[in-house]
Amino acid sequence: MADSINIRALAAKVLAPLLRQHGSLSTHLPDALEHCPPQDRALLQQLCYGTMRELFRLQALTAQLLKKPFKTQDMDLQALLLIGLWQLRSSRIPAHAALNETVEATLVLNKEWAKKVFNAVLRRYQRERDNIEQALAKDPCFTWNHPQWFIDKLSHNWPNQWQAVLEANDQQAPLTLRANTRHQSRQSALEQLAAAGIPADPCRFSTTGLTLQQAMDVNAIPGFSAGRLSVQDEAAQLAAQLVAAQPGERILDACAAPGGKLCHLLETTPGLQDVVAVELEPARAQRITDNLQRLGLELECRVLTADASSREWWDGHAYDRILIDAPCSGTGVIRRHPDIKWLRRGDEIAALAQVQLNILTNLWSMLKPGGRLVYATCSIFSQENERIIERFLQQQQDARHHTIDAEWGEARPVGRQLFPEIGGHDGFYYAVLNKTALNETTDNTIV
Repeated sequence: MADSINIRALAAKVLAPLLRQHGSLSTHLPDALEHCPPQDRALLQQLCYGTMRELFRLQALTAQLLKKPFKTQDMDLQALLLIGLWQLRSSRIPAHAALNETVEATLVLNKEWAKKVFNAVLRRYQRERDNIEQALAKDPCFTWNHPQWFIDKLSHNWPNQWQAVLEANDQQAPLTLRANTRHQSRQSALEQLAAAGIPADPCRFSTTGLTLQQAMDVNAIPGFSAGRLSVQDEAAQLAAQLVAAQPGERILDACAAPGGKLCHLLETTPGLQDVVAVELEPARAQRITDNLQRLGLELECRVLTADASSREWWDGHAYDRILIDAPCSGTGVIRRHPDIKWLRRGDEIAALAQVQLNILTNLWSMLKPGGRLVYATCSIFSQENERIIERFLQQQQDARHHTIDAEWGEARPVGRQLFPEIGGHDGFYYAVLNKTALNETTDNTIV
């Protein structure tokens, strides 16, 4: 079989376990890329990400086109059909090539009996596309390409923004970088990229951020391997300026993987007394170490594999600043991880919220009086964001909310909410709290 046909089959093998709710793109795709011919890796990624990005529309189409759904043991065929429909509907791949190579991929999956089914279904979609899609026009999951629970929850939380958020979620995110100001200014980075024929624009809100006009392999970006640049969305880059660490302070970054915010803190504030990063999963903790080493910062931070909701790892010395990048639904970064909207379930949000509150409550006891805590999530649901902070403030008499005075995001009663923007930053939430003496009641504003 030709390599291009095998790529469709390989993509189907990546997506089949996801359709069964097993794993994610980040767990299954890397191994497939290892076994993929280098010249076809971009196509494999395109097929997997593109199909998952439009999954709810594609699932609705298969329900219309198939007389009966595939059996569980044939989920690779379901994945392959979704891939075929995505190519016909949304890719630049010529229709005849997409159809023929997808049909032939059934043979690679050792399911020759499905070849006639695929040929009939895909050709029918070509012929009757307008009528088929018109019949689905009243289905919200088809129209908005998200699960019903997500649409309902988002429209309830954000009645004025939900449609724009759903539209942004379906767009490919830009490639945004962070200039390492220990080695170069952002302007210098922009000039070096321009000289290499890589046009980029400065971010609006992050003073270290720049966005490439066209995405590319990061290893081909001048200065990346040398640690002068790192990949980080603009919204995530705002954490360092909110923490506002000062030389000589003790800093804790909890739930720190993969370490982008931690590295940014170290880049911008040399001379910190002690920096600790805590991460629960060993594999994710190793990613922090890898990033620190790439940037030459491994001697400036201790990485602990531990549970941020426990106290077993703490040495008893309080911190001046704490950053909590709380585990969350990830609903603000769906455009980067499109499988989130398929893998996440609405009933998981309450459990996540309890974990977030537990971590916040536990780490608060490790903060010095007068210290600052920054709470962050990449979620767009208030249940994980402002409601957590409101509950916490009701429980902690020595906690004070500090207003964030900024041009980015939307001011909330507590904290600020960023929504994903087409061509711009991800969805994110930030709140800043200060620990005071019990008799202190002033509310400061962070600029």
